[in-house]
Amino acid sequence: MTDIPSSLPRSKRKPKIEAGVKQRGQEKMARIPVKILPTEKMPRKPDWLRIRLPASNSSVQRIKGILRKQKLATVCEEASCPNLHECFSGGTATFMIMGEICTRRCPFCDVAHGRPLALDEHEPIHLAESIAEMQLKYVVITSVDRDDLRDGGAQHFADCIDETRKLNPLTQIEVLVPDFRGRMDVAL
Repeated sequence: MTDIPSSLPRSKRKPKIEAGVKQRGQEKMARIPVKILPTEKMPRKPDWLRIRLPASNSSVQRIKGILRKQKLATVCEEASCPNLHECFSGGTATFMIMGEICTRRCPFCDVAHGRPLALDEHEPIHLAESIAEMQLKYVVITSVDRDDLRDGGAQHFADCIDETRKLNPLTQIEVLVPDFRGRMDVAL
């Protein structure tokens, strides 16, 4: 048996993830073995890729106000979408239910990772009321991944859709669901 000298550094412990605390960027990627090499000089974006910000952002502020009042999140905001002003100015938003914190660390996605808070039982009605207030005829509802929930949040999705249909019977709903970790028996 060999003795390990006490002068050797102990392995660093990974910080504990606290409920409700968002991890982004380096904190989020720390546990993923991906090496990102910084570029020396950032290349110029082509003209067709650049967005033009509107002179007035009153419609953007109106949409954000409704979302804050109802305590709702959008993919547009949480994933740092560059088209946010274009969509919000047109009165549209892709709603992201089940909180703002994802249980996965996908390196291609800018949604924060961490330990999410419990589901908001009032979110389905808040979502339906927001859609009515925005007078949306077509909505997209998606979510963070919630691997901490037994059904992955499938029942919460169903509740959000049901409430939206009750308050907005003429609104078309597109749903972008997570993979539920392949557990379709639980999700359905």
